[in-house]
Amino acid sequence: MTSADSPDGAGNQENADGREQRADKEPGGPKEQRLGPVVRRRTQVQPGTTDQRLLDTAGPSDFIHQDPWRVMRIQSEFVEGFGALAELGPAVSVFGSARTPVDAPEYEQGVRIGRALAEAGFAVITGGGPGAMEAANKGALEAGGTSVGLGIELPFEQGMNKYVDIGVNFRYFFVRKTMFVKYASGFVVLPGGLGTLDELFEALTLTQTKKVTRFPIVLCGTEYWKGLIDWVRDSVVATGKASPRDMDLLHVTDDMDEAIDLVTKEVGV
Repeated sequence: MTSADSPDGAGNQENADGREQRADKEPGGPKEQRLGPVVRRRTQVQPGTTDQRLLDTAGPSDFIHQDPWRVMRIQSEFVEGFGALAELGPAVSVFGSARTPVDAPEYEQGVRIGRALAEAGFAVITGGGPGAMEAANKGALEAGGTSVGLGIELPFEQGMNKYVDIGVNFRYFFVRKTMFVKYASGFVVLPGGLGTLDELFEALTLTQTKKVTRFPIVLCGTEYWKGLIDWVRDSVVATGKASPRDMDLLHVTDDMDEAIDLVTKEVGV
């Protein structure tokens, strides 16, 4: 079929890989290339075909560092995370510092929390690293529960602790954070640093805005969290940046049994 015989009379031609390339309908118009939903004209028309670039082993490899490829990588992380955790059942995420020493009181608290959650019928999800995360995974494993670690690629080596039964490593923080919230019924937060605070305020924001419901957040260690709680109440709430009822989203305790009761009574198993 010639250009004049084409169905729309616009001189459309189809490349070998199914892309449509045509001249503009107006005489003398710019050269136009259609790549699915994308239209390219003038100097933006790309040479060759997608198949040619796919099969060209001598082609450039910098595409693996470009945004379109990153989108595919992000998608694959969501797929792997959903696939690994979809049948997990009721779970609680436990956060705390990776720098907590094994002989610290917070480590033993983490073990007790992990054990009690497992005995209550919950899987335990942590960041999979050392310190308080390892403690909670250890407690869950020793109690015969499911121990989950969601690791993250960092500039320094951290690794997955040995008490994890199901481990998923992520490149992107936001994908990992989605998994923490999607598959957990609540958070238990031990003393921790910036990463712990990041997860805490993420959960608070999602709960405050009702993006998640029935999502208890329990902070363990009144002395450690006192300064933060005072600041939220006396600065954030007092100046109208948050509502007084937002303070009710947080439960603070030194009693590990109370912490377990607080996080489990609202959701059940």
